[in-house]
Amino acid sequence: MEKPVFTVGDRTDKFCTRCNEERGHIVTSVTKRGQISRVSCSKCDTVSTFKLASRTLPRPALKTPSPYDRTLTYRAGQSMTHEMFGIGEVTRLIEPRKMEVLFQDRLRRLIHAQDHQ
Repeated sequence: MEKPVFTVGDRTDKFCTRCNEERGHIVTSVTKRGQISRVSCSKCDTVSTFKLASRTLPRPALKTPSPYDRTLTYRAGQSMTHEMFGIGEVTRLIEPRKMEVLFQDRLRRLIHAQDHQ
């Protein structure tokens, strides 16, 4: 079985010792062979080394994330399901109506709290 090849900016799950929970992390450094060497927590921005033993299998969600709705107001740590990008987690609010969401493929900016028109 071939090992997956990663690039900087990809997403992986890892236990964050600072947050004391398993969270999505962003790959910040890879080896020449494309293996992850360092990651950054999407919530607290802590950069840590990545070892194969520190990676855990994704655990089933306790609750199914609700569908993304640009009219709703989100908060950091909230999960959602986007019809194009899949399941994501809000990492931070950028502006009153923008947020960063970590999806399986990468970090994306989305609109939220948009007024009905």
